[in-house]
Amino acid sequence: MDLPVMPPVKPMLAKPVKKIPPDMQYEAKWDGFRAIVFRDGDEIELGSRTGKPLTRYFPELVAALKENLPGRCVLDGEIVIAREGRLDFDALTERIHPADSRVRTLAERTPASFVAFDLLALGDRSLVDAYFGDRRAELVMALADARPPVHVAPATTDPELAAEWFRTYEGAGLDGVIAKPLDLLYRQNERLMFKVKHERTADVVVAGYRFHKSGPIVGSLLLGLYDDSGALQHVGVCAAFSMQRREELIAELEPLRLESADEHPWAAWTEESAHESARLPGAPSRWSGKKDLSWVPLRPERVLEVAYDHMENGARFRHTAQFRRWRPDRTPESCTYAQLEEPVSYDLAEVLGPRGPGDSSP
Repeated sequence: MDLPVMPPVKPMLAKPVKKIPPDMQYEAKWDGFRAIVFRDGDEIELGSRTGKPLTRYFPELVAALKENLPGRCVLDGEIVIAREGRLDFDALTERIHPADSRVRTLAERTPASFVAFDLLALGDRSLVDAYFGDRRAELVMALADARPPVHVAPATTDPELAAEWFRTYEGAGLDGVIAKPLDLLYRQNERLMFKVKHERTADVVVAGYRFHKSGPIVGSLLLGLYDDSGALQHVGVCAAFSMQRREELIAELEPLRLESADEHPWAAWTEESAHESARLPGAPSRWSGKKDLSWVPLRPERVLEVAYDHMENGARFRHTAQFRRWRPDRTPESCTYAQLEEPVSYDLAEVLGPRGPGDSSP
C-alpha cells in the first residue's frame, strides 16, 4: 500500500458542548465504530480509533468498499449495523471475535454499513491541509455513485435543521449532532470539532464499588436498577471523580460495606451461568480479558442521581454514567427501569438515504 496518507491514522475528535454552535456544518453523531478506510487498488485496510486494524472483522465491508470507492483514497467514517430500523451497537461488538468462522457467520446474518463523513486523500493528493468544506465537496463527488452499504453522511449548514435532527434521529439509535467548522483542517487526535449529545438523568442504587488502579480508593461505583420482578440488575458504573473525592467515598460508604457478597443481590456474580439470566457485575467478555473484575459489595441502601446519554437495549448504560448528587429522599426500591425515557422510534432508512432529508451539503 502506497498512499499520500498512510496508516495508522488517529481520527480527529470532537469536544462536548451544551448547545449546537452557529455557522458550521452539522451531521448526525453515529453510534458505531469510528474507522479510517485506506484503499490502494485491491488493498483495503480498516483502521480503528486506536490505530489497530478492524479489517478482518468486517469482510462484507471490504468487498463493498472495493465496489464503491475510488481506486486510491483515504476516508474517515463510521462502521454501523442496523436492526429493525435502528443502530445496534451490541451487534457491532459481537464482531470482535477471534474465530474467523464466527465473524463470517455474523457478516451474513447482520451485515455492516460504512458511513463516510470526511476525505483525507484522493489519488496522489493528501487533503489533510485542505479546508473541511472543500474536503466535504470532494467526498460527495467521489462517492456520487456509491450504493448501500456505503453511504455519505447527510449534512446541513442549517442549525434549525440540525436541531430537528438532534430531536428525531435518536429514535434511530443516533447519538446527537456533530458540528464542524468549514475552514477546519484535518488534525489527528485533536478535539477541534464539537458534539452535542443527549443527556438524561436517572436515580440508581449504589450496590458496590471497585478499587482504583492506584490503590485502596474508589475507582468506580457499581449501579443497579430494579426490574419488574423485583430483582436488582447491574446497569453500569459511575467513575469520574477527583482523587480527593475517591478517598472521601471510601469513608462515606464504609458503613454499607459487607464482609462478603453472600447476602448481596449479586451474590452469584462469580458463576458464569448466573450471567445468562441476570445482569451482574464481572460478566466475562472479550473486552475484559484478564482484567481484575472483583468488587466490594455494599448493602443496596443508597440512591444516586446520575446523568447518562442512552441505554443499550433498554438494559444498561452504554457509557460511564456521570455523578450528579445523592438522593436521600428516594428509596432504593423506587429505582426501577420505569423511570427511563424511551426515544420516539425513527427509521434509520429515513436518515441515510438516498442523500438524507434536507441535505444542503455540496
